[in-house]
Amino acid sequence: MKSIESIYNSILLENQNSNNIDIELLKNYVYGTPGTYTINDDGSIDVDGNVILVDKKLTKIPFKFRNVSGSFYCSYIKLTFLGGSPINVGGDFFYCSNNHLTSLDGAPNFVGGNFYCYHNPNLSYTELFKIIDNVKGNIYYSSKTIPEDKDKIRRDRDVKDVLKDNELGSLDV
Repeated sequence: MKSIESIYNSILLENQNSNNIDIELLKNYVYGTPGTYTINDDGSIDVDGNVILVDKKLTKIPFKFRNVSGSFYCSYIKLTFLGGSPINVGGDFFYCSNNHLTSLDGAPNFVGGNFYCYHNPNLSYTELFKIIDNVKGNIYYSSKTIPEDKDKIRRDRDVKDVLKDNELGSLDV
């Protein structure tokens, strides 16, 4: 187990040529029991708790997360892609909504709770095909209160796989 300072220093070494956040800002992002953060050999971070990215100046996820036992929040910032997202999220992948996403590439391989991606005007419905089998809870794409029909998304994905795009037309609604 490594401390927040240790994680921060390792990331600084890994990203020496890029803009790095300061230690105080890092402490604002990661919420969990002190001493339960782990930095892995590949530079990714495991968090026992929640990660809350609340800095309106962010345009990308500033760390490479692997496992987050709680929820992962990254809404109302300026994300254009989900690179750096955890591979596994035990809770909700909460609010990658209200960003500038055009793709769900980089989304977690497993989400134990709900996945919120509404209010991304350039995110097409067909992007949900990438995450449908990875989300245990509901998916919120059109609305923050009404979940998508996961069976319908799977059927649409299967039909699109069988038919050529020009025969199917656009599935984006």
